[in-house]
Amino acid sequence: MSEEIDFSQYDFKLRDKINDYLKKMIAFGGSDLHVKAKSVVRARKDGKIHQFPGWIMSTDDSRTLAKEILKGDYMKFTKQKEYDTVHKFNEKYSFRVNFFFQKDGVSAVFRIIPTEIPPLKDLGMPSIVSSFANKERGLVLVTGVTGSGKSTTLASIIDLINRTKYKHIITIEDPIEFTHKDRLCIVNQRSVGKDTLSFKSALKAALREDPDIILVGEMRDRETVELALHAADTGHLVFSTLHTTDAKETVNRIISYFPVDEQQRVRLSLSNVIQGVISQRLIPTEDKDGKPTGRRAAMEIMVRTPTIEKLILENRDNEIPDVIEAGRDLYHSQTFDQSILDLYNEGVISKEKAKDYATSASDLELKMSGLSSGKVDTNQADKYKKEDLTQDDDIFDLK
Repeated sequence: MSEEIDFSQYDFKLRDKINDYLKKMIAFGGSDLHVKAKSVVRARKDGKIHQFPGWIMSTDDSRTLAKEILKGDYMKFTKQKEYDTVHKFNEKYSFRVNFFFQKDGVSAVFRIIPTEIPPLKDLGMPSIVSSFANKERGLVLVTGVTGSGKSTTLASIIDLINRTKYKHIITIEDPIEFTHKDRLCIVNQRSVGKDTLSFKSALKAALREDPDIILVGEMRDRETVELALHAADTGHLVFSTLHTTDAKETVNRIISYFPVDEQQRVRLSLSNVIQGVISQRLIPTEDKDGKPTGRRAAMEIMVRTPTIEKLILENRDNEIPDVIEAGRDLYHSQTFDQSILDLYNEGVISKEKAKDYATSASDLELKMSGLSSGKVDTNQADKYKKEDLTQDDDIFDLK
């Protein structure tokens, strides 16, 4: 496995062929290009897979393609059997690429990454999301399934900080997707496997590198979670992602990384540092004639309040959705169903799509039909407000 590959023998025609398909996909409005040995090329658009009929890549060509794109990293790929990298297409687009072996040869998935980072307002984000950029310390998590736009949301928040604050930002990513230029901030971006050995080692080192803000691409294990909580507890603002569906599950996932005898300690730490959880679901949109127009993010947003802290500390996670719903007017939090109802009322998603993506389709249908006001019980909302207003709290600044 230590052999060197003589790339002077390669004409890179397969790489150029894939670049042509990437160009087609961009024009098509797709998000992911799927290339598989012994199969036609396919692309994902608005959540659905579409075929590009014609060329079928052979097993030998699939390996050659991996060599032409990975070059010196190809031998690492053959050892690890899967490999992440970034493929620079042109000045406007790059692609996050995952190569992996399968029974017919090699497959690859190219995920589009615009070079220009979109402002939060262009993503249709509620104003509360931008307020996370004003925090001086604590932990902010962006969650959702793969492909739900977590990386874009985080990049836009970091870009907002970069343009408005004088800070030192360290990002730890696998791989680096969006590139941040130094603007008002110093931004050091580190790629796991190239610039550092692991999230754990980079995060531990970051605490000695005078950061104000640390972005951890993903909290994958107990040690990374522990270090992220420690960094947030020692005065840093930490951003990260989890593959969880909502705020309640996010709290449960963090706690579940630890053995039972440590979970109360972790609850205390998390309740002290959590600033917010942004959970995302991308929903297909359509025009008034039912024609697909793209996708919009429905967002559940949990913000730190005294009641949220208390629920986390006292292991009352099941009450978190009710508190999020009740806090919409006061804290600008919102549940998925509140967000989805907004999108439906805007006329950008259909009733069927709203119900498909809702947390509770039956409750949402009642609100859509006018049989429910769509507002949380007034007595419950007043109860939470009274609890919160009797305690000092770092209420979100929407400036």
